[in-house]
Amino acid sequence: MFSPNMLKTFYSCPQKYKYQYINQISVPQKTSFFEKGKRIHALANYYLRGDDITKLEKSLSKEEQNIWETLKNNKFFQMEYVNSEYNVSCKIDEYWIGGRLDALVKDNENYYILDYKTGSIPKNPEYDFQTIVYLLCLNKKFKNYNIKFVYIDLKNNKNNIIEFDESKSSEYQNRIIQTCKTIESYNFQKEIEKSESCRFCEYNKFCN
Repeated sequence: MFSPNMLKTFYSCPQKYKYQYINQISVPQKTSFFEKGKRIHALANYYLRGDDITKLEKSLSKEEQNIWETLKNNKFFQMEYVNSEYNVSCKIDEYWIGGRLDALVKDNENYYILDYKTGSIPKNPEYDFQTIVYLLCLNKKFKNYNIKFVYIDLKNNKNNIIEFDESKSSEYQNRIIQTCKTIESYNFQKEIEKSESCRFCEYNKFCN
């Protein structure tokens, strides 16, 4: 199965894809980069499920408390709960794609995929692989409803909403199929020129 991260990684650097998903090399990274986002996501999951989070809220830092209040007050976060940390998948042509949604909520006419971002949202969210994969999967599951993807930008307290458009379904599917085919046929032994962005890659020290 191809996840959004797998597709995005290959698109940005086939060599990194090889190390991460073919060789399955795990490189330790500073947990501080991800800790804030993980705590907010975990708290949101417990909260939406109806668990008692009183003690967890008290353990938040001041910055985390502000982020959490921003999320709790977001209009989409207050809609009818369907599921959270929700695994979805579907088959496009001969390829399985899927991933895990932060949350799924709804109103009378729409299902909303929620994705909370404590950092930045994708530069071109409408065509980001995460958007495409999740919208295609949910559209197959809830055909009689409108499907919308909501990036909740907690840093700037903004919502970026992408509605699934049937006219773009073929375009989305073709992009998935072509990327998966390219991965299958790609020669991972060939050399790739390093770029400025390689300095920030966790595999940089041993990448040749």
